[in-house]
Amino acid sequence: MAMAMASAAPVACYRCAACGADLNLTAAQLYPAGFYFEAGNKGTLSFSWVDESRLRFAAEDRIRPFFETLNYWGIQRRRTRISCDACGRLLGHVYDDGPPLMQGTGQFGMGPSQVIPRRPRYRIKIKAVTASPAPAAAGY
Repeated sequence: MAMAMASAAPVACYRCAACGADLNLTAAQLYPAGFYFEAGNKGTLSFSWVDESRLRFAAEDRIRPFFETLNYWGIQRRRTRISCDACGRLLGHVYDDGPPLMQGTGQFGMGPSQVIPRRPRYRIKIKAVTASPAPAAAGY
């Protein structure tokens, strides 16, 4: 619901809710509201691109069962934590369930999440960022 409002509104800039630092994220970089992701999208905004100079990234491995696709259960989930570079607050995670990087069904006709490489999806928590109107272009 929040994602639909964000994509329908004029282009907004997103800032860290804790310190107010500009994260250089805009509504133009959001995935469409109806886009399906294997890891879900509840309570988050999914960006296709982020400015890596304004964020910190840390690898995270979790050893626990998780449901990946209809026919596959895994025991290890790898993801990357995204934190604000200015204050260190956790903003979200990077997942590998974005659109495919290539066309086709992959090696041996297996499912897309197992074989076809996917684009990263930057999943940012709605409560971790605040939206502000885009800055007006400077007039001459």
